[in-house]
Amino acid sequence: MSSALLMMSTPDVVSQSTEDHRWMRRALAVAEQSLYLSNPNPRVGCVLVRDGRWLAEGSTQMAGGRHAEAQALWLADQEQQDVQGATAYVTLEPCCHQGRTPPCADALIAAGIRRVVVALQDPNPQVAGQGIARLRAAGIVVDVGLLAENALAQNPGFCARMTRGTPWLWLKSASSFDGRTALPDGRSQWITGDAARADGHGWRARACVVMTGIGTVLADNPLLDVRAVPTPRQPVRAVLDTQFVISERAQLFNGDPVWIFTTRADADKAARLSSRNVRVIRLPSGDDGTLDLNALLSWLGAHDVNEVHVEAGARLQGALVAGGHVDEWVAYVAPSIVGDGQGLAALPAPIPALDQAYRFEFLDTLQLGADMRLRLRHAGHWQALRAACGLPA
Repeated sequence: MSSALLMMSTPDVVSQSTEDHRWMRRALAVAEQSLYLSNPNPRVGCVLVRDGRWLAEGSTQMAGGRHAEAQALWLADQEQQDVQGATAYVTLEPCCHQGRTPPCADALIAAGIRRVVVALQDPNPQVAGQGIARLRAAGIVVDVGLLAENALAQNPGFCARMTRGTPWLWLKSASSFDGRTALPDGRSQWITGDAARADGHGWRARACVVMTGIGTVLADNPLLDVRAVPTPRQPVRAVLDTQFVISERAQLFNGDPVWIFTTRADADKAARLSSRNVRVIRLPSGDDGTLDLNALLSWLGAHDVNEVHVEAGARLQGALVAGGHVDEWVAYVAPSIVGDGQGLAALPAPIPALDQAYRFEFLDTLQLGADMRLRLRHAGHWQALRAACGLPA
């Protein structure tokens, strides 16, 4: 972990006024507008207020576009709103470094903002409290920590990548009530209904990468793109293919970016696929001869991937669970009994006792048509992320 991150302190105690909560909740809602848009940048919302009156608001735009603070200031200028002396409610610490866009901390200072309320300190080593320090040095009152966990929940992938070097990974599954994801012959269309499938596409849309295994590609020939919800960008689609056996006629090779992770070299095949916007990445194999999942996740983190959405068969899902790589699980359950069939996760080895089961905590449930969506999270991973971002225990 970088020295900058180690210097992150527990957030300041902030004002608990009703007004502060009201406007920060508004800023969090504004940040949701970036859910499918801002990767690999974090989803951030900014609301500008003076004397209890809303002036302007903005969210992070597509990479290379304005950050939330700059977007709010620009929109205020377009509407001829004077922001001198205003308070800015921001869901993530304003940046202080020159990236694709100028520092947001400098923009707030130049605009004459009087106070900044920040939900979450930025874990990016290039920021990590320096944006707050710059604002305070300019005489701006800064309060930090209001609804910090809400802001973290909007950006688990960005924060995971910045603190542990790997993306936040969730599994998506659709199963019968008795835990079957397909019939014995592999047929799975459709266990759940239209509403559940549309919701699943929303989870695809927010991810940087949608990933599957070669077994799923060979069995189903999926597209893996986002179709059921409108989105300004398609995630990269990725296939784990240890022996590089994927057909060059697979329908996911439609011109949009695809990554193939393999352990086997085939320069001619890789060259042919590269002309179709396919990148082939060779990684080492693990002790069992399959692709090294630790190396995979490290590679993804090093290439600006915040969130990974996995839709795969029981073997890959079991390997991810057993390897401790699963941060969340988005499980759609249909009110049906299938009997014999394929399960959710084929663990590489049986657990010796129930107290050694791989455990998650339930986050929420949602009825979608006749089906239910269950969200589960790895409690230890979440607590580690909270601690790395300076949230109190």
